[in-house]
Parts: sequence; structure tokens; C-alpha cells
Amino acid sequence: MPDSDTASQPPTAEAKPAPKAKPPAPEDKPFGSFVPELLLPALAKDIQGYGGAKPQLEFSQGAMPVVGSPCWMVKGSLPGERRFWLCFTAEDISSAKTIAVAEAGAEPSLLESFLIDEKKITLALLVSRLVQRLNGQKWLGPN
Repeated sequence: MPDSDTASQPPTAEAKPAPKAKPPAPEDKPFGSFVPELLLPALAKDIQGYGGAKPQLEFSQGAMPVVGSPCWMVKGSLPGERRFWLCFTAEDISSAKTIAVAEAGAEPSLLESFLIDEKKITLALLVSRLVQRLNGQKWLGPN
């Protein structure tokens, strides 16, 4: 004879598996890890995709070109002694950003706003727009 307690209970539905958590986006990494571990390698790979030599890239804190304000920056060197600086005004990829470029033997003389209209800053966006800007200088590939 069935136990009276179990006979009065409705059959239990099988437990649904919990939805899988999304893996964290690369942009969720702390700024100090994101830039050297993700941004610099992705940037080097995209620049080399144009057929050029591997750029020299460095992540540091220092004086922003032209104005001298303190910032975090990606400093890059390309063949022909061409240099560029991508500057972040705070330890956050969404902070205000500027870019400066300089031909061989020259110092940067213009600081341009960079990605000012974008609501969400992603690794892919940073890389593609910086490479697009450098290619616009005719610094990449056989322009």
C-alpha cells in the first residue's frame, strides 16, 4: 500500500537547468589588464594584417603629447620612425580618449579627440578605429 503522504503530493516537474551565465566580456577586465593583455596584442595583429612589420607598442602612464596632462597611453612606433599615442584620461576604456601622430623626426603638434560619439567602447571598436586612423595616415600597407 502506498504511503499516504506521497500519494497526495503531485508529481514533481523535473528541475530545469539554470541558464548558462554569459562569459564576461573582454571589456569587463580591469583597465590595467585589458590594455596590455587584450588591446596591445589585438592592435599588433590588425596592424600586421596590412602586411607591415610588427609595431612596437607600449602601455604606460605619462604626459599626454602636446598638452602635457597626465594620462594612460598606448605608445606605438611603426617602420619609418612614425609614432602614435592613444591616450586615456582615466583608468577606464570608456574615458575621454585622444590620439596624436608624428612623422619621423617630428613631434606631435595636434591632439585629436578619439571615439567621442560612441556609447559602448569595445575591444573590436578600439582596434578597428585606431587601425583605420593609422591607415588614413597612409602608414599601413601599400597605400
